Amino acid sequence: MKTVKLLSNFSGLEPEAGCDEAGRGCLMGPVFAAAVILPTDFNCPMLNDSKKLTAVQRSQIRLQIEEQAVAWEVASVSHEEIDKINILQASIKAMHLALDKLKIKPAFIIIDGNRFKPWRDVPWKCHVKGDGNWMSIAAASVIAKTHRDEWVENIHNQHPEYDWTHNKGYATATHIAAIDQFGYTKWHRRSFHLKRQISLDLT
Repeated sequence: MKTVKLLSNFSGLEPEAGCDEAGRGCLMGPVFAAAVILPTDFNCPMLNDSKKLTAVQRSQIRLQIEEQAVAWEVASVSHEEIDKINILQASIKAMHLALDKLKIKPAFIIIDGNRFKPWRDVPWKCHVKGDGNWMSIAAASVIAKTHRDEWVENIHNQHPEYDWTHNKGYATATHIAAIDQFGYTKWHRRSFHLKRQISLDLT
């Protein structure tokens, strides 16, 4: 596997937390977010944007992050609340909830993407494609993704006809065909529209 050289700190302040979400573009289930503070000497050559890793690689890297991080937390916002406040606000709320749970308050926060809201009095900066450039954001992307995938695996057997084990709730052809045939489950987001959803850059 080709390794990438991710940067360890943006602000020069310590501790610096990275935040990212998973499941924003899904048709069902919660959106998950993680906040991660890594040690300054953290070394994981495979670490990258979670979407560029295999499931096996993500699982291996997750173990290292959870064992070696100074602090890490994950949180989620339900599909019902997504329908009420919209997916952007739900994603930001999930990041805030993850930050709230950290046992160490960060001095600075870096966030994947281009939208965020202030958290407490801590300075912050958004980075588009930050999960491919900054170690702590990449770590947060791995934690959020693997925890959400676990959640999907745990409920898959309730509705195996939707093939959630493979599509993880995204708008694949098989998932859309299952919705056309069987309708929505209690886990589906009612505010999402398929034609618009298929064209999203899924994260």
